[in-house]
Amino acid sequence: MPEISGPVEYIVIRFDSDRFSLDIVPALNELIDQGFVRLIDIAAVARSPDGEISILETQELAPEVVAAFERLTGELSPLLSEADLQELGEELPPGTSAAALLFEHVWAARFAEAVRAADGQLVLAERIPHQVMAEAQASLLAVIE
Repeated sequence: MPEISGPVEYIVIRFDSDRFSLDIVPALNELIDQGFVRLIDIAAVARSPDGEISILETQELAPEVVAAFERLTGELSPLLSEADLQELGEELPPGTSAAALLFEHVWAARFAEAVRAADGQLVLAERIPHQVMAEAQASLLAVIE
């Protein structure tokens, strides 16, 4: 596994179906190809309509999903634990699924290294959801007009 020097983020994307969606694969591959992120691990979790939880590692996904991630399988490290994925599955509503991704922000590696070299420490990192930003922008535009 390559050394990790950039910030690492864990995200979960929920789908309103109990099947993992391939719709995100082209955009993810584009980010990887452009060197913005490096995928460390990915897993799919599904909860059937009757509540049964299935945890699927990359190699256990449907053939078309495996094919989409085939070029990444040699680079992935199994860092997402079964216990964490089981907990994620328990939080999913029945009849839904989720993709759990662990990735390095390669684009920020140089800055992260500079912060560490300066004995700096990250004390807060918060992602603002798209909907919150869209509402804030709409409110600001309404005031300006």
